[in-house]
Amino acid sequence: MAVYRPLSDRLRPSTLKDYVGQTHLLGAKRALSRMLDSGSLHSMIFWGPPGVGKTTLARLIAQQSELQFISMSAVLGGVKEVRAAVEQAQLHREQFKQGTLLFVDEVHRFNKSQQDAFLPYVEDGTFIFIGATTENPSFELNNALLSRARVYVLRPLEDDELARVLENGRKELEKIPPPLSSESQEVQRVELEIEERAKSLFISAADGDARRLLNYLEQAYDFAELDESAMPERMIITYQACQEVVQGGVRRFDKGGEAFYDQISALHKSIRGSDPNAALYWLVRMLDGGVDARYLARRLIRMASEEIGNADPKALQIAVNAAQAYERLGSPEGDLALAHAASYLAVAPKSNAAYMAYKAVLADIKAHGSYEVPLHLRNAPTKLMAEMDYGKGYRYAHDEPEAFAAGESYFPDDMPEQSYYQPVERGLEIKISAKMKHLDELNRQAIYKRR
Repeated sequence: MAVYRPLSDRLRPSTLKDYVGQTHLLGAKRALSRMLDSGSLHSMIFWGPPGVGKTTLARLIAQQSELQFISMSAVLGGVKEVRAAVEQAQLHREQFKQGTLLFVDEVHRFNKSQQDAFLPYVEDGTFIFIGATTENPSFELNNALLSRARVYVLRPLEDDELARVLENGRKELEKIPPPLSSESQEVQRVELEIEERAKSLFISAADGDARRLLNYLEQAYDFAELDESAMPERMIITYQACQEVVQGGVRRFDKGGEAFYDQISALHKSIRGSDPNAALYWLVRMLDGGVDARYLARRLIRMASEEIGNADPKALQIAVNAAQAYERLGSPEGDLALAHAASYLAVAPKSNAAYMAYKAVLADIKAHGSYEVPLHLRNAPTKLMAEMDYGKGYRYAHDEPEAFAAGESYFPDDMPEQSYYQPVERGLEIKISAKMKHLDELNRQAIYKRR
């Protein structure tokens, strides 16, 4: 019986030519390409999120450089395992006249003494050291180790790169014997098709992580539908199957039946509609019916932000205070605090501007993935980060007129600036709107002067 191997492992590239991503390091005349072409290897730290190819890249560097590859995990290993790797590297050099590349995954998990154990052997050339980390090396690795290794930042894969990985995964899954059709007892090759909308969802949900993408694809294959009418037979991964895997089966948890949710809806809409009498009616009716008052308190806090927001910031404070009062007093004394909050929320000026802005931002994030933080907005508390231009060009707003850096951008470099928050002409948001218009005008003037 064949041993199961995850799709991500089966698709691990065997040559650098097949490696997907990190073109800023592996493109023509880029840092790692020049290093490999010259044959002058050095110890390195690969810093990047999961699923971007840190382990694979280290393995391919060892292969191209004709080095023995030793891999260990800082989660499972310690100084004992480091010493064993050193002995293996020394023995290999004596017997086969071949060097060694030692790869340590999640190297940030090693403590100071464990990291120090590498240093003598990095210096005397016992092995080339490559450590992989998802954490900032400036904070998690010793200065002594950092001074002996160059840090390379590995980036999340771009959408077109993920599309290549997805296509490779599709081709690999076609090699898996499909379920037998009802008319034939012979296993035949079956084509695998992925609906276009499913491809887009896979790529979006992966968010730059190739391993996550392939895991999603492999799970979705279990839900693939067999089209026996096609010649040759064809398996189809539908958008619905992709949703099932990416989002999970969303099942509604019914606390008290339809009437319960109807009454919650009525309370919410009464507050939104600025009717304190109706709001009190539905609140007290649910309290009298035995609904958990803590649940109602949480809903009131939510309503304060969703329906009122910055039109009256005091609404959120009152809702939170009511919840705390109930925790201290319990029923029936604490019920009055909830009634106090409900009636205040109902008569407060209304704005859903913060709520709509939140939803718009969330939609953008899901649609476009994770943009990198611009260098000028990053903090640079260490020498390494300063050398990488972290914080370069940042303008300290307090040093500028009106404590406002006119014309400055705080969005990611590759993302157009957006106007998510649109205050309404009610309550405090009238003043907020006026302030935002004033700042917008200062930005326009600053940009015009640059031209």
